[in-house]
This record gives sequence, C-alpha cells and structure tokens, in this order.
Amino acid sequence: MNEEITASEVLVIDENGVKLGVIKVAEAIEIADSRMFDLVEVAPLANPPVCRILDYGKYRYQLQKKDKDARKKQKVQALKEMKMRPKIDEHDYDFKVRAIRNFLEDGHRVKVSVFFRGREMSFLDKGEDVLNRVIADCEFVGKSEGPARMEGRYMRIMMTPQASTPAKSKPKVEKIETVPAKTKI
Repeated sequence: MNEEITASEVLVIDENGVKLGVIKVAEAIEIADSRMFDLVEVAPLANPPVCRILDYGKYRYQLQKKDKDARKKQKVQALKEMKMRPKIDEHDYDFKVRAIRNFLEDGHRVKVSVFFRGREMSFLDKGEDVLNRVIADCEFVGKSEGPARMEGRYMRIMMTPQASTPAKSKPKVEKIETVPAKTKI
C-alpha cells in the first residue's frame, strides 16, 4: 500500500472501477492522496502489477466482515463415538441408539465401536450382530460408510448423516384452553 509498493509502474483502477492506465507509482500515490484515498496493490503478480485507489481501512473492515460471515455459515461436523459391548443389555442398547440418532440428526458423524475382552474375541459374530442392528435402527437418519471392521480389540463402523435429513426442529406445543370448574355454594 502507498510507499510500500516496489514496482516502478502499475496499472491503476480508481475508486469507481475505471482504469486510469499504466502510471508511475509516485504519480499514482499523488492521485490517491488528492482524492483522500490510499493506493493498494491488489494483484502484485500481474504484469504490470494492478493497484486500486480506495479507502484501505474500509477495505480491511469489509474483508474481516466477509471472513466472519464465512466462518458463521461454515458447518462444523464433529466426530462422535459410541462404545458398546457384545453382550449389551436391551435398555442400554436403546439408550445408546437414541443418542446415535440424535448425533446424526444434528449432522455429526458417529463412530460406533464394540469392545471385546478376553474370551469374547472368539465370538466376533455377536459384535457384528450388534453393529448390524445399529445400522438397521438408524437407517432413516444415517448410513454406514462401509462394513464393520476389526481394529485391535474393537470392531467399528462409521455412520454419516443422510443428506436429506431435515434440520432438527422444536416440537410445537398446542395451547389447551381450560374451562373453570363449577363450584358449589
């Protein structure tokens, strides 16, 4: 910007977007000063480099605002993990599947793991049955990225949310009118 520009000649564009042509840097800075603006190099790799006459403070503010809006609209997708055992109780299973569904509805990826201890390693089919049951119970809100695979003592699957899953909305509460009870006198 201004005196920091190292090129000898630059293509100048004024504050209204009109090309002023290829001008020496000193002249371009004088033109910018006379208009109460700054000379800012926007394309340093072009031949000749391109500079604009603009209010640098306002320009930086607008860039920061664009970056902030982009971060705000960015969807953050976290990886959640749910651990189970091959001999999981029915209530525990239901509770964990409900949590998996909620994670998927919120747009998160879920890693579902079944942990085997000791002799349980000889009954890998039970762990696979649990994972297949999870896939079947969550098929409307998410899908598995692939078949179950062993990683050490863990058998794992990755669940991703369905693309057409609607955003979670709050249930509507209906207002119920009450009729006052008759009192005896």
